[in-house]
Amino acid sequence: MFYQCSNRLKRCALGIITTLAVASASAVTAADAPTAAGPPPAAVTVAKPLAKRITNWDEYSGRFQAVQNVEVRPRVSGFIDKINFKDGQMVKAGDLLFTIDPRPFELAVESAKAEIARANAQVELASTEVERARPLLRSGAVTERDFDQRAANLSVARASMQAAQAATRNAELNLEWTRVTAPIDGRISDRKVDAGNLVTGGSGSTTLLSTIVTTNPIHFIFEVSELDYLRYTRMAEAGQRQSSRVASNPVRIRLSDEKVFTHTGEMDFVDNTLNARSGTIRGRAIVENKSGLLQPGLFARLQLFGGEVDALLVPDAAIVSDQARKIVFTVGDDGIVKPKPVVLGAIDGGLRVIMSGITADDRIVIDGIANPMVRPGVKVTPQDGKIEMVTN
Repeated sequence: MFYQCSNRLKRCALGIITTLAVASASAVTAADAPTAAGPPPAAVTVAKPLAKRITNWDEYSGRFQAVQNVEVRPRVSGFIDKINFKDGQMVKAGDLLFTIDPRPFELAVESAKAEIARANAQVELASTEVERARPLLRSGAVTERDFDQRAANLSVARASMQAAQAATRNAELNLEWTRVTAPIDGRISDRKVDAGNLVTGGSGSTTLLSTIVTTNPIHFIFEVSELDYLRYTRMAEAGQRQSSRVASNPVRIRLSDEKVFTHTGEMDFVDNTLNARSGTIRGRAIVENKSGLLQPGLFARLQLFGGEVDALLVPDAAIVSDQARKIVFTVGDDGIVKPKPVVLGAIDGGLRVIMSGITADDRIVIDGIANPMVRPGVKVTPQDGKIEMVTN
């Protein structure tokens, strides 16, 4: 019995000694192991913004609008007898579009001419009676009262003659108006009524027959913010840029499927009041449209000449969106990344114009932004680069 207990104690003591030896060896190994180093700072390319005097172009959205837009309406009432155009075709001023049944108006002209003949006969009769009474008045055979009555009858007959002539001209004009012609050159819309329908003419509630819009040149309508309006006005007062009210400042236009501003025009109107609800003022440019590509209602982007300015330019890829803000990353002398909110301008020479937010001495991160380790407050390893204009 004593022998068995002694063996058990020996085995326990041996286990304890073995455990302590392993723990001691592990501690020595851990103490002797070198401390693990973190990842090195990310490498980025930095460069100072490109300082350059540029032509500033301010961008706005808008739509094209016809210079002239005419509703074709009849001037007389009647039944449409014939339609003389194809829907959507180009028309010239004076082209026959609709024919209203002319027969009632032809009868009115004949009746008016007959009234002229009757009035002419009355004039001749009254004139003869006056001439007959004139010598009799000197001899006393006719009283002055009778002579005055005959002279008055002649005046009334002549007045009736003038009224009949005016009625004839009116009837002839109405007959002419049965031929509804194009008032301007342009493209006509589709017919709003078909042949055989009764249309109402005159000056009241008339029937719309169609519409015609001019196509060349064409207007472009857009809205300018209150701040931009004030900036343009200040520049005009300082002699830096003429107001678009007195000068035909150039514009460039890009359609929704175009990458560059290929269409050119000039300003020809600025409204006289600002919209109190939107805080904008309406501007208008005129653009040549010989090809007919530009159509009323077409959406486009416009660049308006904003004068010559000293600007700082950076690559568009160096700009990061931070919710509603645009920022660029800068690197200080300590190598720490700092964000700076910026106000963007237009693209010039493949570079983005920075209106405000940075200085000419800032070192902008132009390459390496995609690295997730490059973020505000992190130390990086900057490498010098250079910002250059893109030449075609």
